[in-house]
Parts: sequence; structure tokens; C-alpha cells
Amino acid sequence: MAYYRRVGYVPPKRHTQHRDENGNLYYEELMGEEGFSSDSSLLYHRHLPSAIVDSQVWELPDQTTTPNHPLRPRHLRLHDLFPGDSWKDVDVVTGRRLILGNADVRISYVVAGKESPLYRNGLGDEIVYVESGDAVVETVFGALKATAGDYVILPMSTTHRWVPQGEEPLRAYAIEANSHVAPPKRYLSRYGQLLEHAPYCERDLHGPTEVLIREGTDVEVLLKHRGPGGVVGTRLVYPYHPFDVVGWDGCLYPYTFSIHDFEPITGRVHQPPPVHQVFEGHNFVVCNFVPRKVDYHPQAIPVPYYHSNVDSDEIMFYCGGDYEARKGSGIGQGSVSIHPGGHAHGPQPGAYERSIGVEFFDELAVMVDTFRPLELGEGALACEDPNYAWTWAGRGPKQ
Repeated sequence: MAYYRRVGYVPPKRHTQHRDENGNLYYEELMGEEGFSSDSSLLYHRHLPSAIVDSQVWELPDQTTTPNHPLRPRHLRLHDLFPGDSWKDVDVVTGRRLILGNADVRISYVVAGKESPLYRNGLGDEIVYVESGDAVVETVFGALKATAGDYVILPMSTTHRWVPQGEEPLRAYAIEANSHVAPPKRYLSRYGQLLEHAPYCERDLHGPTEVLIREGTDVEVLLKHRGPGGVVGTRLVYPYHPFDVVGWDGCLYPYTFSIHDFEPITGRVHQPPPVHQVFEGHNFVVCNFVPRKVDYHPQAIPVPYYHSNVDSDEIMFYCGGDYEARKGSGIGQGSVSIHPGGHAHGPQPGAYERSIGVEFFDELAVMVDTFRPLELGEGALACEDPNYAWTWAGRGPKQ
């Protein structure tokens, strides 16, 4: 994110002496991507940021996956995963249930009611979409307010915790990359500014506005990182609270972006999914489908044409409105559809003809397209609708 911010107390020249009122040096930490060759920020700590006093294994929630074999489209009902009041004792970090994953990205879902432990992801950036509820996300850079419709973008190794607000459950759809994420390249200038034809701009991105100081000793931080067999976890204990930053500046930091600030790109005939793209990572993209006017050619068919995902799996999370193309399939709020590479998919029976003459779609969805096959996590296996694959034909396999 090549968009400079400065928060708190920093010296006029980087890599020079920076002292408190008693003459004690602050400790400078460079947090940067791709070694020293990409975006970075400089943080000034009161204590040594590298000091730890303990390291233990953190047993992650079930990370096993099952291939989508034999291949078929699937429908998941995520709202079935946290029944009743079970969410009240769940937090956004340790309570995530893995839905889908491959070597590039993992998608999880959680409904939470209590504050999370301190946590950072050492594998890649996280994009967490807030389906409903409110939270304060406390980070080493400062605090972010997040509400329904917000994406919270957390750069790799950002120490943070989630603090739900109010009585409503916090529903979060977590997209964990094994890479960094950024706006689509076609919307950026060669220096990183969002261009005039981009569907959002820097004014829509909301980073921390002041530093967040917390006191404490022997403070535990959960770390997700690479290890034997894939993703593993470690519990690190720091002698002082990691939220001891008095100031920072740079182009790398967490921020929020509301799906409601995404300006849809429309046309006379149906526009392809890339016009809905909001972020990209290594081997995957994220798209928004938001309320919008639709195709206005007199012969237009507004719902999507049938298409084969030759190179990608298409994952749609339905998080608001009335999704015209899926009527009659059982899909509703909180559903996820999985349309895998190698399978032609499109509107449900009747939707193609029914959409003719429609001028506006009131729908809200987050789509992830991956360019390697996704496997099913334990959360997916626990909430699958077994009848979805046969809804286009109107009947299932012969018994």
C-alpha cells in the first residue's frame, strides 16, 4: 500500500537518535515486505521488540483438508457452524473454523463474542470481512474500528487482537494469504497511486490515527507460521507488552475498507467478474458484488452467462441482499457456493429468463477466485447442503 501515513511521535530523520523525556533511546523497528525491496514502515518502541522470555507450541484448530473429489459444486451454510449462544465463548482468532484451503490461501469463518488473544500471522496478509457486528481491532500500529461490511486488512506479522463491541455476535469471514495482498495492478499508477478508473480511492482506506499504548509484563502472543507439514502455531511470551510504540510512519500498516465504498463498474451488457475485483494476492483474487444498476442494452440478459472455470475455483460468500442468479438453489444469507475449475456453472433454472428487464440488483457478496484447487476444511464438511450439486438438473444420482 504505497500511501504514506505518519502517526505519533517520530524523529525528523530516520535511523537517527530518538529519545524520551528522560533521555532514553526508543528502539527502531523496520517492518517491511520482500526484504528491503518493497513497502515498509518504521516503528519506535519503548522496549526491545525482539525480546522474548518463553516459546511453546500453540495447537491450532483443525487445519486438515479433504480434496473435492469426486468433483462437484457445493453449497455451505456457514450460519450452522455456531449454533445457539455458543458464539459467546468464542474469539475471532482461536475460534476460526477452516472452510477451504490450498497452498496459497485459507478461508475460515467464525462467530465471536469475546476478545481474542494477541495474535499475528507470520505466513501472509489477512483480509477479514465483517459480515455483522462491531469490533475494535487493536494493533501495534494503533486501533481500527470495524463494522458490518468492512474489510480489515492486516499485513503479515502485525500483532493485533479483536475486541467485539455490543451485544450482537461478531461474524467474520477470514481470508488468510500465504503472500501479500494489494489492490489490482491495473488500478494503480507505476508509483502505486489508485487511478481515476479504480472503483475506490485512498480516501476510502482508513488506517490508525493514533498510537495505542498498553502496559504489561510476560505478555503472550499467538503466532501462526510455517513449520513441519505446513501451518503451525507458537505461543511467544514477551517481557513487556508489544503495544509500546510511540510513533511510526511509512506505507505498510493495517487499514479498513468498507464494501459499501466500492463503486461498481457497469455496462450495456453483462460485465465479467474482473470488474468487481477489489484485492489480489499470489494465485488468488477477491471481488465485491454490490447493489448496482445492471445491463441496459435493450436485449441484455442481466444475470451471468454460463461459464467454465478453466483455471480457477470460484468461491462466493453471500452476505446480504437478494442474489438473483441463485434463486431456487437454497442459497441465502451466510451461504458459500463452491464452483470448482473444470465445471460449467451459472444461474439456477429460470433465473436466465426471469432477469430480462431487471434494472437493479440488490445483492452483496464476497468472491474469492483461486488458481489452484481448493480443498474442504472441517468447517465445510460440517455445514454442507448435500443437494446443491443437482439443483440445475432437478434430480440427483440414481440410487
